[in-house]
Amino acid sequence: MSEMAPARSRPRTGMRGVLRPVAHSTYQKLFGTAYVGLMTNLLLAVAIAPLLTALAIVRDPLEAWPFFLALSCLCAPALAGTFACFGQLDDESPEVLRPFWTTYRRTAARAVAVWVAGAVAVSLLIVDSVVVARFSWGPALIPFFITAGVLVINVVLAVIVLLVRLPPERTGRLRELARSCLFLVARRWYLAAANVAVLGLAVTVVLAKPVIGLLVASAPLLYVVWANTRYLVSPLVEESHEAKVADIAADSRDGQDHARVVGG
Repeated sequence: MSEMAPARSRPRTGMRGVLRPVAHSTYQKLFGTAYVGLMTNLLLAVAIAPLLTALAIVRDPLEAWPFFLALSCLCAPALAGTFACFGQLDDESPEVLRPFWTTYRRTAARAVAVWVAGAVAVSLLIVDSVVVARFSWGPALIPFFITAGVLVINVVLAVIVLLVRLPPERTGRLRELARSCLFLVARRWYLAAANVAVLGLAVTVVLAKPVIGLLVASAPLLYVVWANTRYLVSPLVEESHEAKVADIAADSRDGQDHARVVGG
């Protein structure tokens, strides 16, 4: 054979085949998430500014712990507003300012009430654990106090998340809501333990590096708490949604019956 057969064209496999252009929606999602995170950090810092100022001024906060216990109530509606901002991440054009302050005002009274109850309960557990630890048999009860504290903290978080996700007419009384949340938290105790660990990390970062903690680390860490707690209370949210659908269906049937009576 005098002539050589033409070489077959081979597909190009290089960086062009690997690096494909990213869709515009992906960039929009990334920038939207970053925007929500940064703005949420800023709004959270503004909402709890009196508490942060007091922590910066007072040298030993433990000596004035009743004052800081009362001032910590600012965290309850601020957390509610933060969780409302996280709920906007699924939207194409997420808003932050309006959901934060709208939820802050709507849930402030009930969120502060459940926060005060939880703060008092945790304070009593801490005081009791300190008193009991002085006795020889005291250390045996420390796991009980830790477990009870974890449950109380997560019940407060769960109630605040429900206040954010459910309309006021569907939340009912706080006592019944807290009882239902206690059952769900105890059922998924591993998420409750993770929430306390993440909250402890967030508080540690804020106290050690206030600027980094408030403007960078708060939103990612609190989002983990929000996601875990949202999963914890999902049965109550679904139950409320089903009840709402049933009410709408019942109203529709009543309207149809009324129309038949009038027409007859």
